[in-house]
Amino acid sequence: MIGHLVQADLEDLIQRKQWDELRAVLMALPEQDLAEILIDLPEHDEGVIFRMLPRDRAGQVFSYLPLERQEELITSLSNEQTRDILNAMTPDDRVQLLDELPGEVTRRLMESLDQRQLKETRQLLGYPPDTAGHFMTPEFVSLRPDLSVEQAIAHLRRVPKTTETLNVLYVVDAGGRLMHDIRLATLVRAAPDAVLGEIADRNLVSIPVRTDREEVVRAFEKYDRVALPVVDDRGAMLGIITVDDVLDVARREATEDIHKIGGVEALDTPYVNTPFVTLLRKRGLWLSALFLGEMITASVMAHYQVEIETVVYLALFLPLIIASGGNSGSQASTLVVRAMALSEVRVRDWWRVAQREVGTGVVLGCWLGAIGFVRVVLWQWFGFYDYGEHYMLLALVIWVSLVGVVAFGTIAGGMLPLLLRSMRLDPATSSAPFVATLVDVTGVVIYFTVAALILKGTML
Repeated sequence: MIGHLVQADLEDLIQRKQWDELRAVLMALPEQDLAEILIDLPEHDEGVIFRMLPRDRAGQVFSYLPLERQEELITSLSNEQTRDILNAMTPDDRVQLLDELPGEVTRRLMESLDQRQLKETRQLLGYPPDTAGHFMTPEFVSLRPDLSVEQAIAHLRRVPKTTETLNVLYVVDAGGRLMHDIRLATLVRAAPDAVLGEIADRNLVSIPVRTDREEVVRAFEKYDRVALPVVDDRGAMLGIITVDDVLDVARREATEDIHKIGGVEALDTPYVNTPFVTLLRKRGLWLSALFLGEMITASVMAHYQVEIETVVYLALFLPLIIASGGNSGSQASTLVVRAMALSEVRVRDWWRVAQREVGTGVVLGCWLGAIGFVRVVLWQWFGFYDYGEHYMLLALVIWVSLVGVVAFGTIAGGMLPLLLRSMRLDPATSSAPFVATLVDVTGVVIYFTVAALILKGTML
């Protein structure tokens, strides 16, 4: 409600050209709230507001905007405004924006950067996109080990305000190698004449520069840090990654996994901004693969054409059987993939997962089979449908088939993500539609095999 009121105030002030009042309102709002309000403003009003903001504040507000709005705003601002905003952004935020822009636009924007920012940006862009080096920031506070606490605090007072964080300080030797880190709280509580090299705070944790971004997220979860240093092969410190950057990475990873679990190739851009052709390609590839898989199901059913023609009732319950197997497999796959993402399950736990899924599948299959059995019997007794004199055998086929299909679905859904991880593939690829398609084929075989065994000599 407050956001809508402020938004209306801003639009009114812009319309009435009350620039002094507008500047006062803008300076009173936190950068995060201002960015949230800007998202709902018309594009021409956004440009007016950014022209009213000081350079450093404009860069901070710009950093909090979604990437798609940043791209739109870049095209509406003047070259000078764009240069000021880019130079005021932190290196990691700047690289994140440049990653999303077309190559020609990126080249033009980089030409507008100051020499220092250009060097930092090129350094980060030089690392592979999914590694720690690509989204670290080279702006951190490093201190010599021979400094006293008093000297270190005096140095901190001279540190630029644009520095990413002062919560953690890093002690490096003359060669740039990281020795240890010190929390600011530890520093201010230490004796003024204490030497930094002798202050033992906690065990040093660092991240190699080419660490995959998923491993970076796990490191933050494991060590519960607000920032972690990034080092090269020699142990020299290159930059830091802060927890807000990791949250962005975790969100992107989660989005990518959710897309894959849903049977869609991961989108690189927001859904509403993804070109129609790209959306067709990313969805069509998976649907084509799944369609080819379902064609195998059709071929298997053709093999049992005689049984279907002899006992038409079998075809009535086929969708029920294979859907139950697909649903149970999708459940198991989703649970195991998420457990693996949270490091609750590892490949070495495959036997425990198999035992749980077999037990769960058999029990759930028995329960669903009992429901199917009762359904056939009740429909026969109350005259809703006539399944013939051997309706009890047909009900038994439904029951036994559901036990087998649901049990197979759960074990397939539970084991497939672990198999993919052991092959160094993304477990999320074992999507719900993929597992359902796999179980469909097997479900048809199980169903008609059980029917042939139980109904032989009676209905078949």
